Amino acid sequence: MKPLLSLGAMLAVSVMLFGCAPNADEKQLRTFITAHTETIKPLEKQANLAWWDAAISGKAEDYDRASETTLKIRQVYSNPEEFEFLKKTRQTGQIRFAILTRHLDVLYNAYLGNQMEPELLKQIVALGTEIEKNFSTFRGSIDGEKVTDNQIKDILKTETESAKRRQAWLASKQVGTVVADDLIVLVKLRNEAARKLGFDNFHTLSLTTAEQDVNDLDKVFHELYELTNEPYAKLKAELDRNLAAKYGISTAELMPWHYHDPFFQETPMVYDLDLDVYYKDRNVKELAAQFFAGIGLPVESILANSDLYEREGKNPHAFCTDIDREGDVRILCNLRNNESWMETILHELGHAVYDKYQDPDVPYLLREPAHIFATEAIAMFFGRLSRNPAWMQQMLELSDAQRAEIEKVSDKYAQLKQLIFARWAMVMYQFEKQLYANPDQDLNRLWWSVVEKYQFVKRPPDRDEPDWAAKIHFAVAPCYYHNYMLGELLASQLHNHIVWKVLKLDPDKDVGYVGQEKAGDFLAEKVFKVGAVYPWNEMISRATGEPLTAKYFAEQFVR
Repeated sequence: MKPLLSLGAMLAVSVMLFGCAPNADEKQLRTFITAHTETIKPLEKQANLAWWDAAISGKAEDYDRASETTLKIRQVYSNPEEFEFLKKTRQTGQIRFAILTRHLDVLYNAYLGNQMEPELLKQIVALGTEIEKNFSTFRGSIDGEKVTDNQIKDILKTETESAKRRQAWLASKQVGTVVADDLIVLVKLRNEAARKLGFDNFHTLSLTTAEQDVNDLDKVFHELYELTNEPYAKLKAELDRNLAAKYGISTAELMPWHYHDPFFQETPMVYDLDLDVYYKDRNVKELAAQFFAGIGLPVESILANSDLYEREGKNPHAFCTDIDREGDVRILCNLRNNESWMETILHELGHAVYDKYQDPDVPYLLREPAHIFATEAIAMFFGRLSRNPAWMQQMLELSDAQRAEIEKVSDKYAQLKQLIFARWAMVMYQFEKQLYANPDQDLNRLWWSVVEKYQFVKRPPDRDEPDWAAKIHFAVAPCYYHNYMLGELLASQLHNHIVWKVLKLDPDKDVGYVGQEKAGDFLAEKVFKVGAVYPWNEMISRATGEPLTAKYFAEQFVR
């Protein structure tokens, strides 16, 4: 086992990339890394800008340009001779320096996932782009009138008449019918590429190249299933009673459209307190900027380059993108002044500060989050604050009486939110695993079987439509969703460490992080600046003193 080096020591060793008596294998690898960086860096910037333009415009020509630049990048990583060089270099065992070893692992995984025939690669990229364009530009309709995602969510949040709720829910699923056939073709193309590399399917390949193992993930999700079953059943039964009373129906009559979002992945606001009232007269953008400035992670330059409000043709969702790994970080939102969008902008800015505050001295190829679920953890860490009573009181200047009202339900909302999401994440993980194992099975039936098992939500009578395909992640972020759940685990672990070890506070329930620069400093130094210099499990151990664990998530939310 190689000795652990500090980040400073590892970066000092990175002079090996530029000279300093390497052996023959190290010299070749150093030359390869330098040449590869010079090739890929401008291409990635072009691709990120192209995707940004496509997302904000919805124009076919912008999506075509994004597809073309993405294909160029994947063609670089599909080069069989370069992959063979990386493979043989790994096998020699002659790379002595940790920073070079890390580069080698990152490059090997990137090339492995793209080793496919040029025509197959071209098909995958083109079809994926077409599906994403359809998602971005499609608008469902109610009674022949087009509606936005925000309008659908508003109906599901506020409407009490079941028939109108059903119409809105059905409108949210219409895109599934548009993209389902193409999505199944895309799954089969991805599987074809994976099998040619010796993997049973694309799901297994994706986990391998992300430095994850399907057996480990199965254990995590099984443990969460067992841990959450009883508390989730209890809370959902209470939730169902509240919803049924609100709509004037029995709990036996509850259908998917009686929950407050199309997939029942968010927490219905069913108790006496509606948190939206605290945000409706406030500017969620300005609140977010004020908060991040107060913890020493200002976001003004991020917001200045971002696109924050909805319009026709624009991507209706939210995301963050790092354009160049040199500070041009942007978020896309469709903001409204409510609690949901307060959470969303805090979440997306969490991704953004992770990217913005990378260390410029870290080599380009490692100047990114340690893992995709690590950046999700930071996003969730901040997103949770939109319902935190201490945060709300300080940021919204609430009275003690108002805070006391929030606290009556905030713990229940926090627990309900996390349990609902954990069960939803199980749906996504289990369905996607089975989707890639056999895309020819009855996927519509499979979807509702999984939903009924994990979410306790009933299938609508005689429903046989591709409702699963209305979830954009299957197309644009394949085999990714489990990372959101791992992110929740890490968010709780980071929260525990910061409260007890960094801020030295007791207890943690009054922590809203407002003005806590020590928290921002810790995240910047121990998480953001180290980039991907260490594998994700080592980064977590260095930052918190222990490997990733579910115990802090359980302490917070499973009780």
